Amino acid sequence: MLWALQVLLHLLSSFGPSTDGTSNTPTHTSSKIPDYFDTTLGWFAGPTQTGEAPYLAQTNVAPFAGVSYIPNAPLETQVPIAGNAHNQNIFQRLANLSPYFPSPRGFGVEEYPVPPGSHVQWVNMVSRHGSRYPEMNGRERKLGQKLTEAKGKFKAHGALAFLNDWRFMLGAEILVPIGKQELFNSGTLHYYQYGHLYPNNGSKIIARTTTQKRMRESAEYFLAGFFGLGWTQNATLEMVIEEDGFNNTMAGYKACNRSNWDVAYNATVEWASVYLVDAHSRIKGMISGDLEWTLEDTYNSQALCAYETVALGFSHWCGLFTYEEWEGFEYSLDIGFSAGVGFQSPVGRATGIGYVAEVLARMQHHLITTPEFQINTTLTNNTITFPTHQALNLDFSHDSNIIAILTAYGLTQFADSLPLTHIPTNRSFILSHLEPFAGRLDIEIISTPAPVNSNRTDLENIYLEGKETKYVHFVLNQRTVPLGRSLEECGERDDGWCELGMFLRAQERQLQLADWEYACFGDWEPSGYGSVGDGRPNPK
Repeated sequence: MLWALQVLLHLLSSFGPSTDGTSNTPTHTSSKIPDYFDTTLGWFAGPTQTGEAPYLAQTNVAPFAGVSYIPNAPLETQVPIAGNAHNQNIFQRLANLSPYFPSPRGFGVEEYPVPPGSHVQWVNMVSRHGSRYPEMNGRERKLGQKLTEAKGKFKAHGALAFLNDWRFMLGAEILVPIGKQELFNSGTLHYYQYGHLYPNNGSKIIARTTTQKRMRESAEYFLAGFFGLGWTQNATLEMVIEEDGFNNTMAGYKACNRSNWDVAYNATVEWASVYLVDAHSRIKGMISGDLEWTLEDTYNSQALCAYETVALGFSHWCGLFTYEEWEGFEYSLDIGFSAGVGFQSPVGRATGIGYVAEVLARMQHHLITTPEFQINTTLTNNTITFPTHQALNLDFSHDSNIIAILTAYGLTQFADSLPLTHIPTNRSFILSHLEPFAGRLDIEIISTPAPVNSNRTDLENIYLEGKETKYVHFVLNQRTVPLGRSLEECGERDDGWCELGMFLRAQERQLQLADWEYACFGDWEPSGYGSVGDGRPNPK
């Protein structure tokens, strides 16, 4: 027994202390596996807290009056919403807080199959984590704490009467059950799409994620969906530290000294004061007693609808708002992310450019040995940790980082100007279509025996005269992003593809446009919302 105690003490001494039971400062490990391949260490996992178990069988109030019964699958998929004349799903109007769904209207082109005789020879996927609890210091948790502390000091009436018995039941940061399913389903779908790209010589592929717990588990659930529970025989999961000051292209903002989130926050508050006026007045009128209900509380209760739905399956908060107000909520987050890391942000391109450079290196089969952008050259200068001839590349990242990646690629079709006075019609930047929970961007290289006719409706002349050609195809949430819409080198094509050489040429220009050093470390003056439109600081 003494030797067992000594072994236990040795293992415990290998890690620094942590407030949540996981280590954040590894000192040493006796494992023969390099730290960045060891998913059991738990360091740099970020804060975590598990919430209470859901009880949807008890709390679900379905069937709703006047609404045909739709079984939950597993979330509540139908709630009566005032003003919802066309019976649309509000859970697909929750911006980046929406449970995963494929982009419903696409991005401006029809979908075309790979022509006979051609084949997808390479893919690079970057996926967001699945649905999660709110962040540890998130506004939703602050509202929950406020209401908990005010318990018994107020009385709620009408549609808000549920608040009299309501309890805050959410955890923090980590995946909720549907988030795990989203990544498992994504892995299964990607196996059906790209399983043939897995090498049949018995070798493992390298997949990459960050050290945050929800990131690691998202990768593991995806790989289980792709390969099965024995996925460790097929893939090695590389853990890249996610922490301030560490180079990590899957969390590019961690290595950037400048940010535009303050401007983004102020813009969303200004828009909230426009679209939430009526809702705020209604909710305040349902409260009596000692509870100061602010406009921020009204806004945060919309976010509680989103988080309670994915965590508990159902939320009473959802029915307090009209369909128009849910449209306003989604637009508020469109504004925030566009200004935070999109084309309306001076650091939008810079935040995502390191990842773009890594994908270009993979496409051209070379390492990255010179420090640039947020690239961790300790990992990218070695084919063990950065394979250069791997046909199946799987990375896991965050919503804001992937929006920045789309910006860094120069996809200007998402550079909408988003006013703070009204919602413009036919905008392209709709966050729920770009980055719902578990959203993903698949970049394919398609090899064809001859050039493919840009007019894909001409079925008798699919191929043109010429030699073997390779094309790049962007698929965002299962729909094609037309590269010619944003990159002039690609030209207009029915299928949205771009010839590989032209794509690489266009991206060399994007690398320069990002101006990473100046954007992240330069002495530029912050400007108000709406003054930036190209994802980089305005020229002096």
